[in-house]
Amino acid sequence: MKLKFIFLIIGFIAFFNVKSQSDSSKYTLDEFEVTTYKVGEKSPVAHENISKEEIEVNNHGVDLPILLDQATSVVTTSDAGAGVGYTGIRVRGSDATRVNVTINGIPFNDAEGQGVYWVNMPDLSSSTDDIQIQRGVGASTTGASAFGASINLSTLSTINSNKPYGEISNSFGSFNTLKNTIRLGTGLIDGKWNFEGRLSKVVSDGFIYRASSDLNSYYLSGSYLGERTSIQALIFSGHEKTYQSWGGAPLRVLDTNQTYNPYAYGNQIDNYTQTHYQLHLTNKPTDKLKLNASLHYTRGFGYYESYKESELLSDYNLNNIVNIFPVDTVFHVDSVSPNQIDSIIYITDQDTLQISNSDIINRKWLDNHFYGIVYSAEYNADKFQLIVGGGANQYLGGHYGEVIWAQHASNGQIRHRYYDNDAVKNDINFYSKLNYNLNTNLSAYLDLQYRFIDYKLYGLEEGNVVVDDTINMSFFNPKFGFNYIANKNSSLYGFAGIGNKEPNRTDITESVNTPTHENMLDIEFGYRYSSSKLSLIANLYNMKYKNQLILTGDVNDVGSPIRINVPNSFRRGLELTAAIKLNEKFNLRFNTTLSQNKIVEFTEAIDDWDLEVQVNEYHENTDIAFSPSVIGGGQLIFTPFNSVDKGKLDLALVSKYVGEQYLDNTSSEYGKLEDYFVHDFRINYSFKTKLFKEVVLSSWVRNLLNQNYISNAWIYRFQAGSYATSDPYVNTENESAGRYNMIGAYNQAGINFFVGLKLRF
Repeated sequence: MKLKFIFLIIGFIAFFNVKSQSDSSKYTLDEFEVTTYKVGEKSPVAHENISKEEIEVNNHGVDLPILLDQATSVVTTSDAGAGVGYTGIRVRGSDATRVNVTINGIPFNDAEGQGVYWVNMPDLSSSTDDIQIQRGVGASTTGASAFGASINLSTLSTINSNKPYGEISNSFGSFNTLKNTIRLGTGLIDGKWNFEGRLSKVVSDGFIYRASSDLNSYYLSGSYLGERTSIQALIFSGHEKTYQSWGGAPLRVLDTNQTYNPYAYGNQIDNYTQTHYQLHLTNKPTDKLKLNASLHYTRGFGYYESYKESELLSDYNLNNIVNIFPVDTVFHVDSVSPNQIDSIIYITDQDTLQISNSDIINRKWLDNHFYGIVYSAEYNADKFQLIVGGGANQYLGGHYGEVIWAQHASNGQIRHRYYDNDAVKNDINFYSKLNYNLNTNLSAYLDLQYRFIDYKLYGLEEGNVVVDDTINMSFFNPKFGFNYIANKNSSLYGFAGIGNKEPNRTDITESVNTPTHENMLDIEFGYRYSSSKLSLIANLYNMKYKNQLILTGDVNDVGSPIRINVPNSFRRGLELTAAIKLNEKFNLRFNTTLSQNKIVEFTEAIDDWDLEVQVNEYHENTDIAFSPSVIGGGQLIFTPFNSVDKGKLDLALVSKYVGEQYLDNTSSEYGKLEDYFVHDFRINYSFKTKLFKEVVLSSWVRNLLNQNYISNAWIYRFQAGSYATSDPYVNTENESAGRYNMIGAYNQAGINFFVGLKLRF
């Protein structure tokens, strides 16, 4: 009710504030936006800017990674198969744990796992004004280290901020997907004050059976714009309830059931709320100097619930159940499955039945706080720009698990807590960036960062494992480059940078010995060309890793998979990004990435089920998992008309190609995803009426040719002398050698559609 009341107030102010803008206002909100985490057009860092218009054309409720699918070197995936719910993004083959994400310069990555859970912020794209993707190490920022890319989202520079506005957006699509969004803004009041708000709801059944999503979010902001100072306060929050589809489907099942979901329990859900608070203060003491300070706090709380069959009671800190019966007693154990009976021991005058396993429903909880300060000072002179900044952030994470039901409860009570541990992570960084114009054509770039990590874990982890770990790591990350303007259309640039990245939570909790940090040297050269009809960027990169953490099949002493440092690996490739104006009505955009992604050598560990040991297999020059050597995207856009009288009509054919990729680091043909080439068709028609400032009708047909493809999967390899099972996940690699694997695949939806109506007033 309080939230609805706030929206009513914003709407009331906006309605009566039609002439609120002051013509005497010297500065705009854009001038006070925190931009020190972004790079400019002449920067030697390979980057791509995505405008609000580009975000909105496909914004029908899918998660933000799907909206970035056309960006260079990007591959996306969706667990539910339709782009709503759990989605992921990889850049240059690097997964989300190696992609730094910030919102208005504030870290968004999970501090421990270092990944990004976009489902926690549904419809964030409706409040996003622009996005910058910096590929590779990128410029220094705060938060997790960037190896694949940095993705910087901005919500601060609202394009409608000068005038009051309202917007109602509704979309409907396949799989009962529905998105409803309301946005309101007051515009500038007295040339100084601005208030905005958004309410969103997204629901979808998902393409995969039961993979439903029920997502809600809101965004509120208030801004004060003085002659030299601005203050902007933001609150945005998301609540997601998502039926799990994390397990993937067996390959053999997909032949007959494209929507298979291994989870059948009715409440196999993820239920989580995340709320972000940001306060941005910007001051311009002089026209050349801008000071920024941002305070932030993120509160996360929720659980995921799972039904587990035949779990060891001891793993849940529960006692085995011992029942004693007189020798002549007749008893039935129909309620106890055979694999739950540890032993039936006959003694002189009694029978003993011991039960060591039970079906269990558990909830795994996260209860976390993340807060800190991010600051910078930007000085612009005639020949140089100097930025000095940094950040200090602390994460407090509570992890605990509860048994909420058990077939055989033993000594446990409802909500029996079977593990409970905490984490504290301090992350402090300082950086200095200098852009210096050596002459009218040549500029130099220097970026120096120091980062300090202090991470402590303590308590009881799953499987009765006591954790008491502390890591202290400090990194020096230097970067430098140049930009040379050859003529009015062309420029050349070069860049070299070093990145360092600490292990994530599971690397520490699962490993017997804590692995060392990862290191990467990123060297890039590029060429840019820009004219009225053609924009072209060619970028060569060579990213050399030292001690990259990868899965090798190795396990710890309790059988959990662990990542191991491998000494040498690399990614190198060529990226082409272009936009061509074919004529007044046709525009072509495309990008292509050709790359090699290799591990020089490593030893794979394979479980031997017969001997209950691991056997080793040596590999050389293998492909890094989930790193296709060819990625391509393209858009052919046809604009039949664009005028005040008729409005604007855009029709676009959108294509994406992803080459074959391997599920693990062995380059095994038995663990390979086939390439796929998918086409979408998009229509957007916008026009004005007397009643509305703008009406936008849109439609998006995805996977136009009904391509059957898999975008993601997991694999587990093992060997056994002979193996016969009805387990659909098991596939034979080499029966005579006793080699098998298990694969769970994430199948993507065939042809599907969205239609939308947006009213702006």
